[in-house]
Amino acid sequence: MISKAFQNIVSQMAEVFPKKFGIADAHGLVVAANGPEISDDIIEELIYSIPSDDKLYFKNGYTVKLLSGKPYPEYVVYVEGVDDVSKYCCNAVAIAANNVRFYYDEKYDKTIFMQNIIFDNMLAYDLHQKAHELHIDTNVPRAVFYIKVQKKGEQGIYEVVRNMFPDKEKDFVVNIDADNIVLIKELKEVLTLPELEEMAKSILDTVNSESMNKILIGVSTVAETINDLNNAYKEAQVAIEVGKVFDEEKCILNYENLGIGRLIYQLPTKLCELFLSEVLKKGDITLLDNETILTINKFFENDLNVSETSRQLFVHRNTLVYRLEKINKLTGLDLRKFDQAIVFKVAMMVHKYLMSNPMKL
Repeated sequence: MISKAFQNIVSQMAEVFPKKFGIADAHGLVVAANGPEISDDIIEELIYSIPSDDKLYFKNGYTVKLLSGKPYPEYVVYVEGVDDVSKYCCNAVAIAANNVRFYYDEKYDKTIFMQNIIFDNMLAYDLHQKAHELHIDTNVPRAVFYIKVQKKGEQGIYEVVRNMFPDKEKDFVVNIDADNIVLIKELKEVLTLPELEEMAKSILDTVNSESMNKILIGVSTVAETINDLNNAYKEAQVAIEVGKVFDEEKCILNYENLGIGRLIYQLPTKLCELFLSEVLKKGDITLLDNETILTINKFFENDLNVSETSRQLFVHRNTLVYRLEKINKLTGLDLRKFDQAIVFKVAMMVHKYLMSNPMKL
C-alpha cells in the first residue's frame, strides 16, 4: 500500500522536476520511479555507501537522501544529477515521502500500535477498535522482554533481535533508543517461568555471539490479553531496575523472581532512610569493612550456622563468634538471633538500594 502512495508522489513531482528519480527500499528494490529503473549495482551502491543520516549525498552522478523516522533507514530517495535542481528535487520528494510514511505508520504499522499500548498512549476503547482494524488478536498470550545494553559491542542489537523473530504480524520489536529495545512476543500458550527464562537465554546467547554486546534482559509475567501489555512492559522494566541492584551477577532478570527486592523498590526513599535510622540505632552499615561484609554474607548463606560458616571461611569458631559480637556492638543487631538477622538482611538490601540512586519508573 505504501508503494502506491510513493508512486503517487513521484508521478506528481515528475510534472514539476525534469529529472529521473525514484524511491528504493533498504534491500535495493525500487518501489516508485518516474522512468526506467536504474541497474541493481548502482542502486546497491547508492544505498549501502551513504551514512545513516538525513543529509544529501552524491554518488555516481546521483543525489541521494535517506528517509528518516525508523530505527534503521528503510527507504532512500535518488535523483539523477548533482546540480541545484537535483538537490531541490531530492529534498522535496524526501519531505513528501516522509510525511506519507509517518501517516502510513500511524495508521497501518502494527509495531507503532503495540508501542502505543506499552507506552500507555491509547484508551481502552481505541485500543480494541484499532486492534480490530489491524487484524491483531487481542486475546492471545504475550510476554514482554526488555533488553538493555550494558556494554556496547560491534553492532546494534535491533537487527539481531528482529532477525530472531522475523514474523512482524505476531512478534514486535520496539526500538526505544540505541541501548534499549523491547520485544513483545506472541505465545502459543501461557508459558511457565522456566520456559520464559529459556527464551530469554536464547536471546542473550544470540545477541552476545552476533553483536558482542553485553546485555540485561528483563522478563515480564505473561500478559493473557492485549489489555495487560502495558503492565507487562512495566514489569519487565522493574525487573531490570531491581535486578541490577540486588542480582548484579544475573543477566536474565525475571519479575516473578525479584522477591523482597521488588517490595523495597516500591517504597519511597524517605521511608527507606527512616527504616535504616530506626533499626540501626547504634551505627551504620558503612562502618562495616569488606571482611565483615563477607562474613555476614557467608553466615546468611549457611542459614546462620556458626560451625559451617567458620569452616567455609577457614577461621576458628571463636573467631567467627568474635566477629558476630563486633557486628552486634556496631549495629545493635545480633545476627545469631533469627528475628534480628532478618531485620539486618533487609537493612543491607535497603542500604544497597539507596546507594544505587534508584530512578523510579
